[in-house]
Amino acid sequence: MLALTAFFPAGAQYRTDVPEPSQEDSSAVVITLEDALRIALSENVAVKVADKEIERSEYARKGTYSALFPQVNGSGSYQRTIKKQVMYMDSSEDDEEGGGSMGMLGSLLPYLIRVNELSVAGGMEPVKIESDQSSSNSGFSVGRWNTYSGGVTASWQLVNAQLWESLKISGQSVDLAVEKARSSRLDMVTQVKQAYYAVLLAKEAFNVYKDVYENACENFEQIQKRYKAEKASELEYTRAKSVVANAIPNVYNAESSVILALWQLKAVMGVDLDRNLDVAGSLNDYSHQMLRDIQENGDPSLEHNTTLRQLEIQADQLASTVRMYKAAYLPTLAANYAYNMIAMTNDFKFSEYKWSPYSYVGISLNIPIFSGGKRHHDVKQAQVQAEELSLQRIDTERQLRIAIRQYLNTMETSMNSYAAAVEAVSLAQKAYDIAAKSYKVGKSTITDMNDSQLQLTQASLQESQAIYNFVVAKSNLEKTIGYDFVDENGNVDLDRMNRVE
Repeated sequence: MLALTAFFPAGAQYRTDVPEPSQEDSSAVVITLEDALRIALSENVAVKVADKEIERSEYARKGTYSALFPQVNGSGSYQRTIKKQVMYMDSSEDDEEGGGSMGMLGSLLPYLIRVNELSVAGGMEPVKIESDQSSSNSGFSVGRWNTYSGGVTASWQLVNAQLWESLKISGQSVDLAVEKARSSRLDMVTQVKQAYYAVLLAKEAFNVYKDVYENACENFEQIQKRYKAEKASELEYTRAKSVVANAIPNVYNAESSVILALWQLKAVMGVDLDRNLDVAGSLNDYSHQMLRDIQENGDPSLEHNTTLRQLEIQADQLASTVRMYKAAYLPTLAANYAYNMIAMTNDFKFSEYKWSPYSYVGISLNIPIFSGGKRHHDVKQAQVQAEELSLQRIDTERQLRIAIRQYLNTMETSMNSYAAAVEAVSLAQKAYDIAAKSYKVGKSTITDMNDSQLQLTQASLQESQAIYNFVVAKSNLEKTIGYDFVDENGNVDLDRMNRVE
């Protein structure tokens, strides 16, 4: 972490109103851009969320594939009868004459009496007979108080074209999640790069304002000596002192900018803001690569652009969706199996229950005939969505190509600005040296020296700003091109950046 330093000799008596010096924190961990990217790839929250989304999509795809296997379910139930059902029977005479004594029930009465006798002898409840001698509305209650049932059912889709197409869509969903994860990583890498460059720019500005402050203090020392020797006017003395005072806020602001830039870098990296970090290198380290970078990115391709790749995957999904809706017109064939056991009793003597099995196996064929036009409208809806996506892709590609041209133009402009700024810094430094020497021998005024100092400051800041604009445009261009997480064969490799040395 940088700290503001006072840039005065120890014996200066007139500097009691300026900040005391402190040195750079040597305990800070200095990281390179590659180190920052590695830390961010393992700590950034957006990257972790994207990885979880891939994991979720994988589970969703596996869940869809389970429909290809037999679906087996078990069931069990218990019913307690509150009021038994009453059964009525009519004889043929009742049907023809509309009357009779007890009808069919009369013919069955001897058997029912015998059943009741056996039930009573066995300790069971007798059959209740409700009779009305004046009409045929006579009946008897049937069933038992307790009913238990349990069993297993199984079904297996043998032919289902709609299901097969849905499996393809699930696989494409995983591919889309992987591409979205790459997009999150590309965004994160761009943010880390630009935050890293912002720290370097802030440090360059800090160094420039520090030099301005040091020069102001040095000039003030000389003017103070001349003033005491009555060789300089009070106006010159006062103006030199005001230049020192005006330089102090710029140094404070520059230091604050460095601290804020480091906080922003640590935030996008996903590390604790209180962690003591500093960055290595300077913006001038990237100035030597500017011409080479312009030549390498002269005609970039959108083949690996993550937005277009996502649109391509979505187009494949919609094509599969259209086929899935069309498959709804086709018949489906399924195999079914069931095995059930049932027991009906009037008591709770489980060991004496008699279980009656019931089972079957079969094949069911489902032929779609009419659905009110739903299948037709589903197909049309998916086709319209595919057409919308195609138009969206054309517009997106056009906007991306415009962005690429803007980035390339910014890079070229920044390179030319940097070349001009380098020359301006050289001339401004020379002019300042001449003005300072001329002032010492009395051939120029302090105003000339301050003007030359201002020109030098502006030229130095423009030089750093030109490099910063170049590297920021280059990082945006790299994000748009999307090469960072694509291997040599054009396949997505989300761990590729972790292996960069």
